[in-house]
Amino acid sequence: MFQKLVRYLESLIAWSQTKLSNKQFIFLSSVLVGISSALAVIVLKTFAHWVFVFATSINATLKLSFINSLLPIIGILLTVFVVKKFLGGTIEKGTSQILFAVAQKASIIPKKQMYAQIITSSLTVGLGGSAGLESPIVITGAAFGSNYAQRYKLSYKDRTLLIGCGVAAGIAAAFNAPIAGVLFAIEVLLVDVSISAFTPIMIAAATGALVSAIALDESILLNFDQKQTFNYHNIPYYILLGLFTGFISVYYSRNFQRTEHLFTRLRFKPYKKAIFGASILAIIIFVFPTLFGEGYESIRILSENDPGQLLENTLFSSFRNNGLVLLLFIGLTMLLKVFATGITLGSGGNGGNFAPSLFLGSYAGFLFSKTLNAIGITHLPTSNFTMVGMAGILSGLFHAPLTAIFLIAEITGGYDLMIPLMIVSSISFAISKKFERHSLDVKSLAKKGHAFTNNKDKNILSTLETEKIIQSDYLTISPDENLEKLVDLISHSNQVIFAVVDTENKLIGIVHFNDIREIIFSAFKVKYTLVREIMTPPIEVVYPLDNMETVMHKFENSKVTFLPVLKNEKFFGFISKATALEAYREKLKAMTIE
Repeated sequence: MFQKLVRYLESLIAWSQTKLSNKQFIFLSSVLVGISSALAVIVLKTFAHWVFVFATSINATLKLSFINSLLPIIGILLTVFVVKKFLGGTIEKGTSQILFAVAQKASIIPKKQMYAQIITSSLTVGLGGSAGLESPIVITGAAFGSNYAQRYKLSYKDRTLLIGCGVAAGIAAAFNAPIAGVLFAIEVLLVDVSISAFTPIMIAAATGALVSAIALDESILLNFDQKQTFNYHNIPYYILLGLFTGFISVYYSRNFQRTEHLFTRLRFKPYKKAIFGASILAIIIFVFPTLFGEGYESIRILSENDPGQLLENTLFSSFRNNGLVLLLFIGLTMLLKVFATGITLGSGGNGGNFAPSLFLGSYAGFLFSKTLNAIGITHLPTSNFTMVGMAGILSGLFHAPLTAIFLIAEITGGYDLMIPLMIVSSISFAISKKFERHSLDVKSLAKKGHAFTNNKDKNILSTLETEKIIQSDYLTISPDENLEKLVDLISHSNQVIFAVVDTENKLIGIVHFNDIREIIFSAFKVKYTLVREIMTPPIEVVYPLDNMETVMHKFENSKVTFLPVLKNEKFFGFISKATALEAYREKLKAMTIE
């Protein structure tokens, strides 16, 4: 029955494609992709929420505090089992795979990502792994968009646009924040989007947010009722918070990768690595239970009037009303979050860093404001600083200040905090950018030399194949020939540059038409001048395996318009700068989403 329904829907969509213009079909597709992404959010968020409620109720009723530690071990082991048995033994994590697909894989995302992320992240994070569901949601939405476009044979531009629609709808549904969804898709993933492409992305984001609002209980989503007003006298402290969250972002970015890579390099079998890592995570969560799962409930508690609730049902419950112990607990939790997330993902779990960034930001904002209040320096609105701190870390980690500003503005139910959000986000972004050139999402790609979509030139150059631009049909000349031979070659070809080679076809030098322009009309000089007398050594040479970014650097360094190509140390042909630039322009045109 279900398969019949799917086939009917597919045939209906295919029929509509024949009746609608391309733009109209894209609008329809953006709605369908938005609905699909929202449904994935509903599944993930609902499962994670009920597991959290289950663990919390057992802990409170039976006083079994170890349940919070046991569940993540089960979750990570189940994730490893699913990956090994059903997903081919590997699963790509993080939104960097979307960047890579857009930049180098013609926006084609494997079909398994439409369900692999939902299953594995729900097991990991739903059962208490200290990571977030938003990155898996984003990847799932992108996979829906890409595979939908492939199913109906849409172009690269339209595939990329529908990936953006899936991403925007996923974020919009996860937070009921359509503006943040649109900005995340454009600011982080699709940096080269024309104004006309905004419409499908906005439609998808609105659809995702609407479906989520209808189907999901408000308590499952992260939202606040922002009650404290903004006081402009606190601007200096917001500036300091921006600096603080910027440095915390750098701390998180560096230590997350170190922790994850440490586990990646362990020569343990998957199950042994999972047990080892999950056991360490279990100990951390046993001492600091707020590190269980996404941690959104603890963010809500921090923004309310009784933050001491965080210490209930912990080893520190007897210090519930002790302000100093609470601050120490929050500070240590904040510092340990990066290791908890790194261990969760490094040991075999699946999740992302979006939720951890919000968790970390709320703790940083609370710690900053509460500490200053405790010292007696000032009296800051702790709730406001808790929420603005989230924008600071999100902006610093993902290098996405606009997304950070509007996400927090939307989930707090108003724009009263717009000024402090802008201050903290921009300062944190500047600090993070100063010490970390790339955002957390693209650092791994940059280290591998792969393209990433926040650098358009590298993106495009990385998609060009050097071998396809090499012209190998150039005539060559011997160094012992006189210029009569060279003039004859010039008159019977369109070449302006010649490679001078020996009997084994090894490159000795280069002669350009400009080199003989002054003597070409002197019959005596032409007859008695040898090629070796006027040839010049090559300034740079290219090899077929050089990437196009390297080739363009060689053009820039040599200040020439032709570069010789060597293959197996023998002359193979030339690359023309004009040909390379034309290929770049054609690719730029093809990759610009309109």
